[in-house]
Amino acid sequence: MRILHTADWHLGKLLKGTERTAEIAAALEELLRLVRSERIDLVLVSGDLFDRPQVTTEAEGAAFSFFYRLQEMKVPALVIAGNHDSRDRLEALSPLLSLAGATVRGEVKLAGRGGVVEMAGGRAAMLPFLSERRLVKAQMLLEGDGTLWKGAYSEGMKRVFANLSTELNSGVNLMLAHLTVEGSRLGGGEFEFHCTNSYAVEKSAFPSQLSYVALGHIHRQQQVAEAPVAWYPGSLVQLDFGEGENAPRGALIVELEPGVPPKVTQVNERWGKPLRSFKVKVEDLDRRLEELATFPGWAKLVIEGRGNPRLREDLFRRFPHLLDVVFELPELERPRKALPVQEEWDWLEAYTEYSRETYAAEPEESLLRAFQQVYEEVHAGEGL
Repeated sequence: MRILHTADWHLGKLLKGTERTAEIAAALEELLRLVRSERIDLVLVSGDLFDRPQVTTEAEGAAFSFFYRLQEMKVPALVIAGNHDSRDRLEALSPLLSLAGATVRGEVKLAGRGGVVEMAGGRAAMLPFLSERRLVKAQMLLEGDGTLWKGAYSEGMKRVFANLSTELNSGVNLMLAHLTVEGSRLGGGEFEFHCTNSYAVEKSAFPSQLSYVALGHIHRQQQVAEAPVAWYPGSLVQLDFGEGENAPRGALIVELEPGVPPKVTQVNERWGKPLRSFKVKVEDLDRRLEELATFPGWAKLVIEGRGNPRLREDLFRRFPHLLDVVFELPELERPRKALPVQEEWDWLEAYTEYSRETYAAEPEESLLRAFQQVYEEVHAGEGL
């Protein structure tokens, strides 16, 4: 059996207001070419098809087109929800996607209730992202009292793994899971709250009957366990400026047969536009602008020095591929600690603090006066 393992598409991704769906859809086209050229028998999608619960019709259309094209090639797919996906929506779309040969799980299902599915040559346990709150609910189904496991995520997940493993057999056994494995290296663009130690699962927790664990959630391509073999394929494209431009990502081709360790081939591709942060001192800005102008991807500019909103807006106008400009004070000039927002601040004080944090500069008096005039007009109107 030849498998294409992919995850973390994040269709509908907005980066500083810029839609990335076209880039991700182009990467999905490359996956379809791999399915054809590599004679793939099964596609695994381990969560985060979408970047948020509500996405554009273009984002949904790209996903539906992918599965429809797979169906034309007579290649089935197994799909689970990630923490960015709408579980309910994927469940609702499951009957429709089944017409394209895709078996979808938005909600966690246990053994005997659809958590393990039949596939050609074996079985697959399907485990969508499970938050701590929903893990408690799953524990209640397993043992009648989920409160015992609240705050012990890894231990609770072991019980879920053990439950699903009761339906595995002696053939090829897969598990799709969207979670963080202890010791895995972050890609840089993940929702870090769901990647902390409290959400990390021990690599030894995976059932020994598994032939391969197809993971999603971490955007860096990497192997995280050997017995059983477990991999993250990484995101399709570089999703965030926090992700290294050259960090491995793409997809995995996995060859499986009973009783033989899986053979994993990395497809480490540079799909999508590159993202790069340029850091420059304010006095060197003019000299570095040519480098910024010729960069072929999306750029972020970190300027060391005091800036102002006018400079920021001028840079955005001159460079359409520039998505973010941040002013950063030199270390010696930085305040020791930013002041928390005070409830008793008026809007002028709050905006002044915002300007200091965002532009490392005091707001212009003319701008403050303009805001004050608008503020007074609005409130005068409310009193009519």
